[in-house]
Amino acid sequence: MRPPAATAALVLADGRVFWGRGAGAVGVAIGEVCFNTATSGYQEILTDPSYAGQIITFTFPHIGNVGTNPEDIEAMTPAARGCVLRMPITDPANWRATQHLDAWLRAHNLVALTGVDTRALTRRIRDGGAPNGALIHDPDGNIDVDALRFMAERWPGLEGTDLAKEVMCRQTYQWDETRWTVEAGYGRQVEPQFHVVAVDYGAKRNILRCLAAAGCRVTVVPGTASAEDILRHAPDGVFLSNGPGDPAATGVYAVPAIQALLDRRIPTFGICLGHQLLALAIGAKTYKMHLGHRGANQPVLDLETGRVEITSQNHGFGVDPATLPTGVVETHRSLFDGSNEGLRIDGLPAFSVQYHPEASPGPEDSHYLFHRFVDMMARTAAATSL
Repeated sequence: MRPPAATAALVLADGRVFWGRGAGAVGVAIGEVCFNTATSGYQEILTDPSYAGQIITFTFPHIGNVGTNPEDIEAMTPAARGCVLRMPITDPANWRATQHLDAWLRAHNLVALTGVDTRALTRRIRDGGAPNGALIHDPDGNIDVDALRFMAERWPGLEGTDLAKEVMCRQTYQWDETRWTVEAGYGRQVEPQFHVVAVDYGAKRNILRCLAAAGCRVTVVPGTASAEDILRHAPDGVFLSNGPGDPAATGVYAVPAIQALLDRRIPTFGICLGHQLLALAIGAKTYKMHLGHRGANQPVLDLETGRVEITSQNHGFGVDPATLPTGVVETHRSLFDGSNEGLRIDGLPAFSVQYHPEASPGPEDSHYLFHRFVDMMARTAAATSL
Protein backbone atom coordinates (compact mmCIF):
# COMPACT_ATOMS: atom_id res chain seq x y z
CA MET A 1 0.00 0.00 0.00
CA ARG A 2 1.23 3.46 -0.86
CA PRO A 3 2.18 5.60 2.20
CA PRO A 4 0.44 9.00 2.14
CA ALA A 5 3.72 10.95 2.38
CA ALA A 6 5.59 9.05 -0.33
CA THR A 7 7.47 11.23 -2.78
CA ALA A 8 9.57 8.49 -4.37
CA ALA A 9 9.42 4.83 -5.28
CA LEU A 10 11.33 1.97 -6.86
CA VAL A 11 9.17 -0.15 -9.16
CA LEU A 12 10.64 -3.50 -10.24
CA ALA A 13 9.86 -5.22 -13.52
CA ASP A 14 8.02 -7.95 -11.60
CA GLY A 15 5.62 -5.35 -10.18
CA ARG A 16 6.99 -5.08 -6.66
CA VAL A 17 7.05 -1.52 -5.35
CA PHE A 18 9.28 0.01 -2.65
CA TRP A 19 7.90 3.34 -1.42
CA GLY A 20 9.82 6.08 0.37
CA ARG A 21 10.93 9.68 0.43
CA GLY A 22 12.86 11.23 -2.42
CA ALA A 23 16.34 12.76 -2.24
CA GLY A 24 18.80 14.08 -4.76
CA ALA A 25 17.56 14.95 -8.23
CA VAL A 26 13.91 15.00 -9.26
CA GLY A 27 13.12 12.66 -12.12
CA VAL A 28 13.06 9.04 -13.27
CA ALA A 29 16.00 6.63 -13.57
CA ILE A 30 15.85 3.15 -15.10
CA GLY A 31 18.46 0.45 -14.67
CA GLU A 32 19.52 -2.83 -13.12
CA VAL A 33 19.02 -2.81 -9.34
CA CYS A 34 22.01 -4.16 -7.41
CA PHE A 35 23.31 -3.91 -3.84
CA ASN A 36 26.66 -2.93 -2.36
CA THR A 37 27.72 -4.11 1.10
CA ALA A 38 30.51 -1.59 1.78
CA THR A 39 30.25 0.36 5.05
CA SER A 40 32.13 3.38 3.70
CA GLY A 41 33.17 4.99 0.44
CA TYR A 42 29.74 5.80 -0.99
CA GLN A 43 31.12 8.70 -3.05
CA GLU A 44 33.76 6.46 -4.67
CA ILE A 45 31.05 3.88 -5.36
CA LEU A 46 28.65 6.36 -6.93
CA THR A 47 31.38 7.70 -9.24
CA ASP A 48 32.76 4.29 -10.27
CA PRO A 49 32.18 4.07 -14.07
CA SER A 50 31.54 0.33 -13.72
CA TYR A 51 28.11 1.20 -12.28
CA ALA A 52 26.84 2.54 -15.60
CA GLY A 53 23.25 1.42 -16.10
CA GLN A 54 22.73 0.45 -12.45
CA ILE A 55 20.71 1.61 -9.44
CA ILE A 56 22.72 1.00 -6.27
CA THR A 57 21.13 -0.23 -3.05
CA PHE A 58 23.38 0.48 -0.06
CA THR A 59 23.01 -2.20 2.60
CA PHE A 60 24.76 -0.01 5.19
CA PRO A 61 21.98 2.12 6.70
CA HIS A 62 23.80 5.40 7.42
CA ILE A 63 24.85 7.08 4.18
CA GLY A 64 25.99 10.71 4.08
CA ASN A 65 27.81 11.02 7.39
CA VAL A 66 31.16 11.95 5.80
CA GLY A 67 29.55 14.31 3.30
CA THR A 68 31.18 14.71 -0.11
CA ASN A 69 34.28 16.45 -1.40
CA PRO A 70 35.95 17.06 -4.78
CA GLU A 71 38.76 14.57 -4.06
CA ASP A 72 37.01 11.24 -3.41
CA ILE A 73 35.75 10.66 -6.92
CA GLU A 74 36.54 8.00 -9.50
CA ALA A 75 35.13 9.93 -12.47
CA MET A 76 34.00 13.51 -13.01
CA THR A 77 30.52 12.42 -14.14
CA PRO A 78 28.83 9.58 -12.23
CA ALA A 79 27.59 6.77 -14.46
CA ALA A 80 25.26 5.18 -11.89
CA ARG A 81 21.55 5.80 -12.47
CA GLY A 82 20.61 6.41 -8.83
CA CYS A 83 20.63 4.93 -5.33
CA VAL A 84 18.36 3.45 -2.66
CA LEU A 85 18.96 4.12 1.06
CA ARG A 86 17.54 2.78 4.33
CA MET A 87 17.61 6.03 6.30
CA PRO A 88 17.31 9.70 5.37
CA ILE A 89 20.66 11.08 4.23
CA THR A 90 22.82 11.78 7.26
CA ASP A 91 24.20 15.28 7.80
CA PRO A 92 27.98 15.40 7.25
CA ALA A 93 30.27 15.20 10.28
CA ASN A 94 33.75 14.91 8.78
CA TRP A 95 36.58 17.43 8.50
CA ARG A 96 36.99 16.78 4.76
CA ALA A 97 33.34 17.35 3.86
CA THR A 98 32.64 20.30 1.54
CA GLN A 99 29.08 19.47 0.43
CA HIS A 100 26.04 17.59 1.74
CA LEU A 101 25.40 14.34 -0.10
CA ASP A 102 21.86 15.42 -0.99
CA ALA A 103 23.17 18.56 -2.71
CA TRP A 104 25.89 16.53 -4.43
CA LEU A 105 23.30 14.08 -5.78
CA ARG A 106 21.22 16.96 -7.14
CA ALA A 107 24.27 18.54 -8.76
CA HIS A 108 25.02 15.27 -10.56
CA ASN A 109 21.39 14.55 -11.51
CA LEU A 110 21.25 11.36 -9.44
CA VAL A 111 17.84 10.25 -8.16
CA ALA A 112 17.73 8.79 -4.65
CA LEU A 113 15.09 6.96 -2.63
CA THR A 114 15.24 6.88 1.21
CA GLY A 115 13.24 5.14 3.91
CA VAL A 116 13.26 1.74 2.19
CA ASP A 117 13.55 -1.65 3.86
CA THR A 118 16.87 -2.33 2.14
CA ARG A 119 17.10 -5.73 3.83
CA ALA A 120 13.96 -6.87 2.02
CA LEU A 121 15.20 -5.42 -1.28
CA THR A 122 18.60 -7.08 -0.82
CA ARG A 123 16.94 -10.44 -0.17
CA ARG A 124 14.88 -9.97 -3.33
CA ILE A 125 18.06 -9.38 -5.35
CA ARG A 126 19.94 -12.19 -3.62
CA ASP A 127 17.23 -14.78 -4.26
CA GLY A 128 15.90 -13.66 -7.64
CA GLY A 129 18.91 -12.02 -9.25
CA ALA A 130 19.42 -8.35 -10.08
CA PRO A 131 16.10 -7.06 -11.53
CA ASN A 132 15.37 -4.16 -13.82
CA GLY A 133 13.75 -1.27 -11.99
CA ALA A 134 12.45 2.26 -12.42
CA LEU A 135 13.32 4.79 -9.72
CA ILE A 136 11.28 7.99 -9.39
CA HIS A 137 11.50 11.10 -7.23
CA ASP A 138 8.53 13.47 -7.56
CA PRO A 139 8.06 15.99 -4.71
CA ASP A 140 4.36 16.27 -5.62
CA GLY A 141 3.85 12.53 -5.29
CA ASN A 142 2.69 12.02 -8.89
CA ILE A 143 3.83 8.41 -9.27
CA ASP A 144 2.31 6.18 -11.96
CA VAL A 145 3.28 2.66 -10.89
CA ASP A 146 1.95 0.98 -14.05
CA ALA A 147 3.93 3.29 -16.33
CA LEU A 148 7.09 2.78 -14.29
CA ARG A 149 6.69 -0.99 -14.36
CA PHE A 150 6.31 -0.82 -18.14
CA MET A 151 9.55 1.19 -18.37
CA ALA A 152 11.37 -1.38 -16.23
CA GLU A 153 10.02 -4.28 -18.28
CA ARG A 154 11.05 -2.67 -21.55
CA TRP A 155 14.57 -1.72 -20.44
CA PRO A 156 16.97 -4.06 -22.32
CA GLY A 157 19.26 -4.87 -19.37
CA LEU A 158 23.03 -5.25 -19.27
CA GLU A 159 23.47 -8.59 -21.00
CA GLY A 160 24.63 -8.05 -24.58
CA THR A 161 25.13 -4.31 -23.98
CA ASP A 162 28.40 -2.44 -24.56
CA LEU A 163 28.39 0.31 -21.94
CA ALA A 164 32.14 0.93 -22.03
CA LYS A 165 31.73 3.34 -24.94
CA GLU A 166 29.50 5.51 -22.73
CA VAL A 167 32.14 6.03 -20.03
CA MET A 168 35.56 5.70 -21.69
CA CYS A 169 37.63 8.77 -22.52
CA ARG A 170 37.30 10.28 -25.97
CA GLN A 171 40.90 11.45 -26.36
CA THR A 172 44.33 10.26 -25.27
CA TYR A 173 45.76 12.03 -22.21
CA GLN A 174 48.66 11.81 -19.74
CA TRP A 175 48.30 10.93 -16.07
CA ASP A 176 50.87 11.54 -13.28
CA GLU A 177 48.75 11.98 -10.12
CA THR A 178 49.66 9.57 -7.30
CA ARG A 179 47.73 8.29 -4.29
CA TRP A 180 46.25 10.57 -1.62
CA THR A 181 47.89 11.00 1.78
CA VAL A 182 46.66 12.84 4.87
CA GLU A 183 49.80 14.96 4.96
CA ALA A 184 49.95 16.12 1.34
CA GLY A 185 46.80 15.11 -0.53
CA TYR A 186 47.51 13.83 -4.04
CA GLY A 187 51.12 13.75 -5.23
CA ARG A 188 52.84 13.75 -8.64
CA GLN A 189 55.06 11.14 -10.26
CA VAL A 190 58.17 13.01 -11.40
CA GLU A 191 60.67 10.15 -11.79
CA PRO A 192 58.83 7.30 -13.57
CA GLN A 193 60.66 4.07 -14.31
CA PHE A 194 58.29 2.69 -16.93
CA HIS A 195 55.73 3.89 -19.43
CA VAL A 196 52.30 2.24 -19.21
CA VAL A 197 49.47 2.67 -21.69
CA ALA A 198 46.17 2.33 -19.83
CA VAL A 199 43.31 1.25 -22.08
CA ASP A 200 40.24 3.00 -20.70
CA TYR A 201 37.01 0.98 -20.73
CA GLY A 202 35.75 3.06 -17.77
CA ALA A 203 38.90 3.42 -15.68
CA LYS A 204 38.73 4.43 -12.03
CA ARG A 205 41.03 7.30 -11.16
CA ASN A 206 42.58 5.53 -8.18
CA ILE A 207 43.80 2.71 -10.41
CA LEU A 208 45.69 5.28 -12.47
CA ARG A 209 47.00 6.83 -9.25
CA CYS A 210 48.28 3.45 -8.06
CA LEU A 211 50.07 2.89 -11.36
CA ALA A 212 51.70 6.30 -11.06
CA ALA A 213 52.61 5.71 -7.41
CA ALA A 214 54.25 2.41 -8.39
CA GLY A 215 56.65 4.28 -10.68
CA CYS A 216 54.81 4.53 -13.98
CA ARG A 217 54.27 7.30 -16.49
CA VAL A 218 50.72 6.67 -17.64
CA THR A 219 49.22 7.40 -21.05
CA VAL A 220 45.46 6.79 -21.15
CA VAL A 221 43.86 5.82 -24.47
CA PRO A 222 40.19 5.12 -25.31
CA GLY A 223 39.00 1.52 -25.09
CA THR A 224 38.43 1.53 -28.84
CA ALA A 225 42.16 2.02 -29.52
CA SER A 226 43.70 -0.54 -31.87
CA ALA A 227 46.92 -2.39 -31.12
CA GLU A 228 48.65 -0.04 -33.57
CA ASP A 229 47.33 2.99 -31.67
CA ILE A 230 48.65 1.55 -28.41
CA LEU A 231 52.04 0.45 -29.74
CA ARG A 232 52.58 3.89 -31.26
CA HIS A 233 53.21 5.12 -27.71
CA ALA A 234 56.05 2.57 -27.24
CA PRO A 235 54.78 1.27 -23.90
CA ASP A 236 56.75 -0.86 -21.48
CA GLY A 237 53.42 -2.35 -20.41
CA VAL A 238 49.69 -2.18 -21.10
CA PHE A 239 46.96 -1.92 -18.49
CA LEU A 240 43.40 -3.07 -19.26
CA SER A 241 40.96 -1.12 -17.08
CA ASN A 242 37.72 -1.85 -15.33
CA GLY A 243 34.43 -0.84 -16.93
CA PRO A 244 30.69 -1.57 -17.18
CA GLY A 245 28.47 -3.77 -19.31
CA ASP A 246 28.81 -7.14 -21.00
CA PRO A 247 32.45 -8.06 -21.76
CA ALA A 248 31.37 -10.07 -24.81
CA ALA A 249 29.88 -6.90 -26.34
CA THR A 250 32.93 -4.76 -25.54
CA GLY A 251 35.17 -7.59 -26.73
CA VAL A 252 34.02 -7.13 -30.33
CA TYR A 253 36.56 -4.31 -30.68
CA ALA A 254 38.75 -4.87 -27.58
CA VAL A 255 39.71 -8.52 -28.04
CA PRO A 256 41.54 -8.17 -31.40
CA ALA A 257 43.70 -5.38 -29.93
CA ILE A 258 44.51 -7.43 -26.82
CA GLN A 259 45.38 -10.50 -28.90
CA ALA A 260 47.82 -8.44 -30.99
CA LEU A 261 49.47 -7.11 -27.83
CA LEU A 262 49.86 -10.63 -26.46
CA ASP A 263 51.45 -11.69 -29.75
CA ARG A 264 54.00 -8.92 -29.23
CA ARG A 265 54.64 -10.17 -25.66
CA ILE A 266 53.88 -6.76 -24.16
CA PRO A 267 53.52 -7.03 -20.34
CA THR A 268 49.77 -6.82 -19.67
CA PHE A 269 47.75 -6.36 -16.48
CA GLY A 270 43.94 -6.36 -16.38
CA ILE A 271 41.40 -5.48 -13.67
CA CYS A 272 37.66 -6.28 -13.59
CA LEU A 273 36.38 -5.80 -17.17
CA GLY A 274 40.03 -5.86 -18.25
CA HIS A 275 40.30 -9.31 -16.64
CA GLN A 276 37.25 -10.53 -18.52
CA LEU A 277 38.50 -9.12 -21.84
CA LEU A 278 41.91 -10.75 -21.37
CA ALA A 279 40.11 -14.05 -20.74
CA LEU A 280 38.07 -13.63 -23.93
CA ALA A 281 41.24 -12.81 -25.87
CA ILE A 282 42.79 -16.16 -24.95
CA GLY A 283 39.67 -18.15 -25.81
CA ALA A 284 37.79 -18.37 -22.49
CA LYS A 285 34.12 -17.44 -22.04
CA THR A 286 32.28 -15.02 -19.78
CA TYR A 287 28.78 -15.18 -18.32
CA LYS A 288 26.18 -13.03 -16.55
CA MET A 289 26.30 -13.79 -12.82
CA HIS A 290 23.19 -14.36 -10.72
CA LEU A 291 23.77 -11.19 -8.69
CA GLY A 292 27.48 -10.38 -8.97
CA HIS A 293 29.89 -9.11 -6.32
CA ARG A 294 29.68 -5.55 -5.02
CA GLY A 295 31.28 -4.51 -1.77
CA ALA A 296 34.52 -3.87 0.08
CA ASN A 297 34.59 -7.06 2.14
CA GLN A 298 34.94 -9.83 -0.44
CA PRO A 299 37.32 -12.68 0.55
CA VAL A 300 39.52 -14.04 -2.25
CA LEU A 301 41.90 -17.00 -2.05
CA ASP A 302 45.27 -16.77 -3.80
CA LEU A 303 45.50 -20.35 -5.08
CA GLU A 304 49.26 -20.16 -5.51
CA THR A 305 50.19 -18.88 -2.04
CA GLY A 306 47.20 -19.92 0.08
CA ARG A 307 46.86 -16.31 1.23
CA VAL A 308 43.38 -14.83 1.70
CA GLU A 309 42.83 -11.24 0.61
CA ILE A 310 39.87 -9.09 1.61
CA THR A 311 39.01 -7.18 -1.54
CA SER A 312 36.83 -4.48 -3.04
CA GLN A 313 34.68 -5.68 -5.94
CA ASN A 314 32.08 -4.46 -8.41
CA HIS A 315 31.10 -6.78 -11.23
CA GLY A 316 28.04 -8.56 -12.58
CA PHE A 317 29.81 -10.74 -15.15
CA GLY A 318 32.42 -13.43 -14.56
CA VAL A 319 34.96 -15.62 -16.31
CA ASP A 320 34.02 -19.30 -16.61
CA PRO A 321 37.10 -21.13 -15.22
CA ALA A 322 36.08 -24.35 -17.01
CA THR A 323 36.74 -22.61 -20.33
CA LEU A 324 40.29 -21.46 -19.56
CA PRO A 325 42.56 -23.04 -22.20
CA THR A 326 45.66 -25.11 -21.52
CA GLY A 327 48.52 -22.93 -20.39
CA VAL A 328 46.27 -20.48 -18.54
CA VAL A 329 46.37 -20.76 -14.74
CA GLU A 330 43.53 -19.77 -12.43
CA THR A 331 45.32 -17.80 -9.72
CA HIS A 332 42.51 -16.48 -7.49
CA ARG A 333 39.06 -17.72 -6.45
CA SER A 334 36.16 -16.19 -4.55
CA LEU A 335 35.55 -17.68 -1.11
CA PHE A 336 31.91 -16.56 -1.34
CA ASP A 337 30.82 -18.57 -4.37
CA GLY A 338 33.93 -20.19 -5.88
CA SER A 339 33.90 -17.96 -8.97
CA ASN A 340 37.09 -17.05 -10.79
CA GLU A 341 38.98 -14.01 -9.49
CA GLY A 342 42.28 -14.09 -11.39
CA LEU A 343 44.46 -15.70 -14.05
CA ARG A 344 47.93 -15.69 -15.53
CA ILE A 345 49.25 -17.01 -18.83
CA ASP A 346 52.20 -19.42 -18.78
CA GLY A 347 54.98 -18.25 -21.07
CA LEU A 348 53.57 -14.75 -21.49
CA PRO A 349 53.92 -11.64 -19.28
CA ALA A 350 50.19 -11.28 -18.70
CA PHE A 351 47.92 -11.58 -15.67
CA SER A 352 44.63 -10.17 -14.41
CA VAL A 353 42.26 -10.09 -11.45
CA GLN A 354 38.51 -9.70 -11.20
CA TYR A 355 38.61 -7.54 -8.07
CA HIS A 356 39.84 -3.98 -7.40
CA PRO A 357 43.34 -3.82 -5.85
CA GLU A 358 43.29 -0.01 -5.87
CA ALA A 359 41.01 -0.18 -2.80
CA SER A 360 38.71 2.73 -3.59
CA PRO A 361 36.82 2.09 -1.47
CA GLY A 362 38.06 -0.94 0.37
CA PRO A 363 41.00 -2.71 2.00
CA GLU A 364 44.56 -2.42 0.73
CA ASP A 365 45.43 -6.14 0.84
CA SER A 366 45.99 -6.30 -2.93
CA HIS A 367 48.10 -3.20 -3.61
CA TYR A 368 51.05 -5.54 -4.25
CA LEU A 369 49.62 -6.36 -7.68
CA PHE A 370 50.72 -2.99 -9.05
CA HIS A 371 54.28 -3.74 -7.98
CA ARG A 372 53.99 -7.21 -9.51
CA PHE A 373 53.15 -5.49 -12.80
CA VAL A 374 56.18 -3.19 -12.44
CA ASP A 375 58.42 -6.16 -11.69
CA MET A 376 57.08 -7.90 -14.79
CA MET A 377 57.97 -4.88 -16.93
CA ALA A 378 61.45 -4.80 -15.37
CA ARG A 379 62.06 -8.49 -16.13
CA THR A 380 60.82 -8.08 -19.68
CA ALA A 381 63.02 -5.03 -20.24
CA ALA A 382 66.05 -6.87 -18.84
CA ALA A 383 65.41 -9.90 -21.05
CA THR A 384 65.00 -7.70 -24.12
CA SER A 385 68.31 -5.94 -23.48
CA LEU A 386 70.30 -9.21 -23.42
